[in-house]
Amino acid sequence: MIQDRPRFRRRSVVAGLTAAPLLAGMGLSARASEDADPVAAALAASGAPALAAAVFDAEKTLFIGAAGLRKALGDDPVTTADLWHLGSNTKAMTAVLYARLVEQGRAPAGATLKELFPEIAIDPAFAARTAEELMAHAAGVGDEPVLGRGWLMTARGDKHSLPEQRAALAAAALGAPPAFPEGGFHYANLNYIIVGAALERATGMAWEDLIRAELFEPLGMTTAGFGAPEGDQPWGHAMGIPVDPKGISDNPMALGPAGTVHVALEDYAKFLQLFMTEGGGIISPEAMAWITTAPVAGDGVYRMGWMVYGARPWAHGPALAHEGSNTMWHAIALVAPLRKIAIVAVSNDETKGGPATSQLALTLLRQYAPA
Repeated sequence: MIQDRPRFRRRSVVAGLTAAPLLAGMGLSARASEDADPVAAALAASGAPALAAAVFDAEKTLFIGAAGLRKALGDDPVTTADLWHLGSNTKAMTAVLYARLVEQGRAPAGATLKELFPEIAIDPAFAARTAEELMAHAAGVGDEPVLGRGWLMTARGDKHSLPEQRAALAAAALGAPPAFPEGGFHYANLNYIIVGAALERATGMAWEDLIRAELFEPLGMTTAGFGAPEGDQPWGHAMGIPVDPKGISDNPMALGPAGTVHVALEDYAKFLQLFMTEGGGIISPEAMAWITTAPVAGDGVYRMGWMVYGARPWAHGPALAHEGSNTMWHAIALVAPLRKIAIVAVSNDETKGGPATSQLALTLLRQYAPA
């Protein structure tokens, strides 16, 4: 079973963002040696096939590096221009796409699920829920049984179009009682598949075409695509074994709005820089402020594809964080909108690369954003 696990609920994003402000009080240097190669050092300590990382401000690249092999036991090294699977970090892209289409008047603002899907026999408990609640994982949706093993085993052979597949998944999920009737936060990829289905219904365009036209092309993200990257690129790894991208190397493509984007790091920066430039003209400053508003108490809350944390010294204000993995790749992104800095670390492996990306991100955070 592939899918994308809610990694941020477990170890490194929460631990990293709470630990980062403590670095200044732990006797650690504010900036590592300029001669050190943090990516190579992290790779050597991890045993992962490859790692890459970058640091950006609102306008430029402050650091970028890559080390290791595209395929374990191969001889083809990764490069800083390679493509990396983002997993659930795709969700923030779908959320910005949703906000952009709302501001264009092509998707309804504040619409209920009943209004978004009038043709679906929606369970009464879902009728008043909204797309915004879906994007906060707070609508009561769960992945099981709709995205269970049965779906994973059969979805790749589905001959229906991707919009038709997503509409069917939305109908199956919303036509049954909520998986979590008590409410609250419950992470589920299905939330973002339903949002994608709503956008497809509103515009008549597939999510892939929409996000290309409304996000990737305006931002000049020419390397952005879907699924495991093909060609002369890194391969994902399962239990240390490289997985041919022409095989079962990613989730079924219907999961797209929740987690199938791949991209080069410097193109990913163009998206992350939106959060340091009040939306960068893609969405309004008001919409961006709503996405990045931190809870008063400073604890993390999920909003529009990010965990949003209250003031952190290293961030000079709120901080955004997310991790993604389809179990064969791993990506982590940290953004400080007010300090105007973003840190990304990626690997073509989850088992060893996942922990390594977390440690690498914290190393770069200490180096480039000392508290």
